[in-house]
This record gives sequence, structure tokens and C-alpha cells, in this order.
Amino acid sequence: MHLGRLAEVQMGYPFRARLEHDPQGDVTVIQMKDIDDANLLHAEDAIRVALPKGKTHHLLRAGDLLFRSRGRSNGAALVLDGIASAVLTAPMLLIRPHGVLPEYLCWYINAPATQAQLGALAEGTSVRMISAEALKVLDVPLPALAAQRSIVQAAALAEQEQSLLAQIAALRQRVTTHLLMKIAHETTP
Repeated sequence: MHLGRLAEVQMGYPFRARLEHDPQGDVTVIQMKDIDDANLLHAEDAIRVALPKGKTHHLLRAGDLLFRSRGRSNGAALVLDGIASAVLTAPMLLIRPHGVLPEYLCWYINAPATQAQLGALAEGTSVRMISAEALKVLDVPLPALAAQRSIVQAAALAEQEQSLLAQIAALRQRVTTHLLMKIAHETTP
């Protein structure tokens, strides 16, 4: 099923002027720099501005996906519960899922096979860009809700396993280095 049938896809808020931080501003502004390479949102250091009234459809909600439409990575970040009043800047795209688990859609978009498909949809030579229209025609398999939940849980466990394996490898490296340094000092005449 096309993504456009599973979610509303819209451009981020088009600020007309350069963003100036206003500590008294009523809205946090999410930019590409606020999403890390693991597609996690870090809004705590985002700037604040005063947003004109009547722009409430741009305010982010838990379950929204923030899609990086430009650059070398076209991943999506999931907006979690507890986000304060915030908007996404253009040219990023806001994906507001309906009829599909946001976590599942986020996993699907960030999967390597989907990233390859998105690469084929990109336009431009110096700066790759994926338009909202191109994103809307992305084919997304839609398993039953229970299967979506299972996929999300399995993906989270696999990610946790990778993190633990990396920690184990780092600890092994430290132990090995410590033992070799000890041997080097003990065998020095």
C-alpha cells in the first residue's frame, strides 16, 4: 500500500526568515541537527521561537514521524510522548500515520532495504532530495496489527542485542589491553 494512504505527509513549517532563538518563545523548532544518526530526536537543545497563532496543524504530536528529506541519510525519527509544543522546519517532512503503528512505519522507513528504495526516489545530484509526492508513493507492506507489534518488538530486541554486543566487545578490548600491559611490565627486565 502506498505511504500516502497510510499517513498524511506534509512539508515542515516554512519559516520565512532566519531562525533567531527566543528563550521566551512558545514553540520549540525541530531542525535536521536535532535528529542523530540513529534517527533519535533530541529536542532538549532545539531553539525556541514565537509562532504565529492559527498554525496548530504544524504542531507535533506523539506518534508523528520526522523525515529527513535532504542529505545523505533519509531516515525518520519518531516523536515520543511528552514532547512540548514543537514544530518541524522545512524541508523536513512530517509524516502523521493513521491506520498503521507509527513505530512500525518508522522501523520500515529506516530499514536498509527501504533506504535503498528511497535512494532511487531521490532527485538532485549535489544535494539529494526526496519530495513529499515521491514519499507518498513508497510501497509499505501492511501486516495485521499484531504482526506490526511483533516486528517492532523484535527490531527493538535486535537493536538492544547489537548494543550489548558492542559493549561486550569494548570490555573485552579493555581487559585484553590491561592483561597485555601487565605482561609487558612483568616481563621487562
